[in-house]
Amino acid sequence: MRPTAVRRTALAASAAALTLLATACGGTSDTDKKDGKDAAGGSASAPKTPAKALTAAELEKATLVQGDVQGRKITKAGPADEVPADGVTVDKEGCLPVAHAMFGVAQKGSVATTKRKVIDEPKTDGKKKSLEDMADGEAEKAFKDAFDLTSTFVALHSYEGTAGPDAFAALKKAAADCAGGFTATVAGTPTKVASIAEEKVTGGDEAAAWTVTSEDDGETAPFKLVALRKEGTVATFFSFNLAAAGGDVKFELPAEVVAAQDKKLA
Repeated sequence: MRPTAVRRTALAASAAALTLLATACGGTSDTDKKDGKDAAGGSASAPKTPAKALTAAELEKATLVQGDVQGRKITKAGPADEVPADGVTVDKEGCLPVAHAMFGVAQKGSVATTKRKVIDEPKTDGKKKSLEDMADGEAEKAFKDAFDLTSTFVALHSYEGTAGPDAFAALKKAAADCAGGFTATVAGTPTKVASIAEEKVTGGDEAAAWTVTSEDDGETAPFKLVALRKEGTVATFFSFNLAAAGGDVKFELPAEVVAAQDKKLA
């Protein structure tokens, strides 16, 4: 990857942010939509009565804090993590909801937002050894473990009325339509999405997840994107693992983080 791309990826990862998506999973399927709106017109799981948006104070209370997920450090996102909606452009207009989800950008109708960075704490067996004291293979494993840490950028957006279900449906449609890839540009730096693959996830009133592979100068890196809706609140989770980017490990969806956030929204 180019130095600028690596720098942005590391920042987003360590600060917790970067992944992409694919077709819808979890929640409703295309066949489930015959009695509701399709993805273009709204969510098949939309509430029958418009949801009341959580206030800023209520959303803050429902957002993850340190101690909610074992083995993870949770901090508030700062100004450096903010990406304005007009700061994201795509080469395929229909893919914009995906790019927005990658960077925690709210969709139309959002009335409150919170953002968190969730980072795996380093793995340890409680014993510290110098490289000289490590047996064959231990040093290599220790080095790999040092990079096998998943960072997740969590954004919660509270929406009025049907705007939440509609935002969720728009993201699912964009993921399906853009499964073949697209390019997103943020602050002048392009990110090429090479492919989008469906994952399975459950939670909230509906949920969806994807593995998105980015490509830069012939090198690829996988990211994970999860979206979960509970009434009028939509949470997105964008994950990156440095070791997985190097091809050394395969990392999974941030299931424990998603479950913890789902519990707080219940």
